[in-house]
Amino acid sequence: MREIIIFGIFLLFYVEIANNAKSGKTKSWKDKDIRDMTDADLEHLLDQWEENDEPLEPDELPEHLRPSPKIDISKLDMSNPDNVLKMTKRGKGVMMFVDTNEDLSADAADVIMKIWQTSLQNNHIIAERYPTDPKRSVFLFREGSQAVDAKNFLLQQPELSHVILEGQTYYRDPRKQSATMEKQKKNDENMVNEKTKKVEL
Repeated sequence: MREIIIFGIFLLFYVEIANNAKSGKTKSWKDKDIRDMTDADLEHLLDQWEENDEPLEPDELPEHLRPSPKIDISKLDMSNPDNVLKMTKRGKGVMMFVDTNEDLSADAADVIMKIWQTSLQNNHIIAERYPTDPKRSVFLFREGSQAVDAKNFLLQQPELSHVILEGQTYYRDPRKQSATMEKQKKNDENMVNEKTKKVEL
């Protein structure tokens, strides 16, 4: 009789432990305490949370998810590069490198760049400025079409050396600009000649 009682107690313990293990295994991520959740559980929670959300407006989406603005090619004046750049960069982020004259001190260059940024903002051209060197900053335009107006404003400033926008360098000094364009033209011609020679071989 004593053995039966002991066996019964062990059997109850065994069944209890088995039930606890089984319930622990089948415990859903929804029933877990937030502190015990894994990264996968948190992903499930975020997905469930966003499931019933209304989709974001296009201008609220990250730039890489926004639909590209439709460009009417017939309205593009291809003879005006600024116009083309404005149309193609509308709604996109654009970076512009801005360099001051070499004869300015680092402190003076920093002050003048802040003044330029403020002047642009006063004209509703929003540019975030990130200094990269004592006399160079990156101006980031969330609305890329504004970069053209900013470039034209900066080219009028006597303290400016040059700006680089979309791979094109624009100098304040027209002589330097002409020399750069000539150099670029020669480089382009050399590239075309090299490619032609390779094709002929």
